[in-house]
Amino acid sequence: MAALLVAAPVAGLAASCTTQAALSAQDRNALAAVGSRMAEAVLRQDESTLQAALLPAVAQDWPGMRSAVEDGAALVKGGQAQLRAIYLLDNSSAKATLDEQFFCSNASGSLTVTINMRSLPPGRYAVVLADAAGAPLGGQMGLVLVWDPTGSAPAWRLGGLSVRQGVINGHDGVWFWTHARVLAATSNTWSAWYTYEMARYLLLPVDFLSSTNMDRLVQEQSRIPNSPASAFPYSLTDGPRTWKIDDIRVDTSLRQADLGVTYESIGITDPSAQRTEAVAVMSALLKSHPGLRQNFHGLWAYAVVNGTTTPIIELPMAQIP
Repeated sequence: MAALLVAAPVAGLAASCTTQAALSAQDRNALAAVGSRMAEAVLRQDESTLQAALLPAVAQDWPGMRSAVEDGAALVKGGQAQLRAIYLLDNSSAKATLDEQFFCSNASGSLTVTINMRSLPPGRYAVVLADAAGAPLGGQMGLVLVWDPTGSAPAWRLGGLSVRQGVINGHDGVWFWTHARVLAATSNTWSAWYTYEMARYLLLPVDFLSSTNMDRLVQEQSRIPNSPASAFPYSLTDGPRTWKIDDIRVDTSLRQADLGVTYESIGITDPSAQRTEAVAVMSALLKSHPGLRQNFHGLWAYAVVNGTTTPIIELPMAQIP
């Protein structure tokens, strides 16, 4: 998303959120029209329409948005734009630029979506979530619109966008969440932990949004015993060798359910030797936590040398000894 938006739970005092159901017909129709047009432009890779709608104040962010659209082409391919939710955000009575936290609740109060924005000038904003319905990779789009009252034709302008995968190998975030619960009931705790991580990634279309349901997922995940939550840096020994593992995380670079392993390399520079070292690290990890082999597609190896991280190789589980 544009640099305007990050997770930052420090709230101002004048922020309000109106959900789609509570919007006036005028606001709902206007935002749905703009959101649909922007989502359609993402599906068609129509960069000219998106750039023409860009808020002038974030024009410097256009290269990043263009990359998001281009990288997301495979995610939305074969789908039809379908709006999922609209949230109207208002902090126009704020006296200065603030970090804002918006709480968006349904009529019964049973579900609350929290939207966090950083360094937000006073104004009116909207978050529009859309799906590429029917796309094999389940592309999800997050659009940030900003009300621009300047000029001869005040209008909603594009302030940020993101495109994220919603389906892996035919499975969505709900499937991964259900599978994580099954794994959590076994001794396969590391697999359970990272399956929860995969579920969260697929269920959240943008990083600056959380919800009551996501809180439940996090609570379930936090109850897993002997999890990797506080395991790093992690010493991994296989025979005479010991490696320091800095991090393991979900990695969907290849649109697969992979894990990325970041380790401290001994500093070799020969490509063949780097590959040999990376495979040894991955093999040692799977020997230590064999359940990962059954529950994920493959591993990425990232070597750290003098503070610089370099991707070395990705291998499917079947190719890791």
